[in-house]
Amino acid sequence: MNKPLSSMFRDFLLTALILAAATAVAFYFFYTVPENSANVALIYITALVLVARFTDGYIYGITASVVSVIGINYLFTYPYFQVNFTLTGYPVTFVFTLIISLMVSTMTSRIKEQADILIEREKLLMEAEKEKMRANLLRSISHDLRTPLTGIIGNSSTYVDNHSSLSDEEKLKLVSHILEDSNWLLHMVENLLSVTRINQNSMKIATSVESVEEVVAEAVMRFYKRYPNARVNVSVPEDFLMIPMDAMLIEQVIINLLENSVVHSGSHLPTLLTVTCKDGLVAFCIKDYGVGISPEKLSTIFDGSCYTPASSLDGHKGMGIGLSICKTIITAHNGTIIAANHEKGCQFTFTLPMEENNE
Repeated sequence: MNKPLSSMFRDFLLTALILAAATAVAFYFFYTVPENSANVALIYITALVLVARFTDGYIYGITASVVSVIGINYLFTYPYFQVNFTLTGYPVTFVFTLIISLMVSTMTSRIKEQADILIEREKLLMEAEKEKMRANLLRSISHDLRTPLTGIIGNSSTYVDNHSSLSDEEKLKLVSHILEDSNWLLHMVENLLSVTRINQNSMKIATSVESVEEVVAEAVMRFYKRYPNARVNVSVPEDFLMIPMDAMLIEQVIINLLENSVVHSGSHLPTLLTVTCKDGLVAFCIKDYGVGISPEKLSTIFDGSCYTPASSLDGHKGMGIGLSICKTIITAHNGTIIAANHEKGCQFTFTLPMEENNE
């Protein structure tokens, strides 16, 4: 792989500067603490590690190794300012010094290359994950948006074509279905708009330190506006928790999970929302007491599949798009989200770190 001349010049200049700095430090120690002359070799070995770390390729480390060995002989070995490898013992010493220098330089270069390979591999995996999320999201949108639109068009057509022969009760029923599908469609649009707050290149979001209690309270209040007859029991720690997050996005996640507990659980029992704090993580658990989730769906429930419990009569509302967006939002916060069944229903748990992670 050919390197640009500017990059090669930069690396050679950097190598020269590091060796010059090492020589200056070695002179200082050699003439101020002459009894510890062995430090000179250590100083040059440190310089070799720095050269290998901050330059690209083996040539710079090898060059620095040879220059270092010759420099030690010329500047710090008697007779001074002469290259002399003929003195007793010195040839063996310098051969081993050269070998050690080359090994250190080569090992450091290899470690750097392996680190670069791992970083590149992580980037590729991240890109693959982003593409998978996009594909799943598009698949969910194509299903979940089509369904309420089909319901709205069908009920509207029925009303328009048969309005003169329909009873008031039938008209009210059709309009109620249109209103329900319209609200569901609005909720999905809100979910899609929330995703636009996430940087699609880095999958990161702009966070600020927010109160967990206030975010939960706001989410529950917004949820009650949509489902006034629903019941949610909330439990938060007594300690005042402040963590970095995008409050609007986390509220959206909580609302989505609460809505799933109402729409898909098949139960009229209250949903339990619990917040706990442990090991530097804040965990939000939404637990319902209903039909649960089919075990075969647990591993793929966040990938955008349109899941509806077999026992649910509400077949026109899928959970796919909402849960897929939940995972996207929590991943962007460097958190985790999982689904699990318990003895009387199912629960969703997501965690957020208490401190900002800038990696």
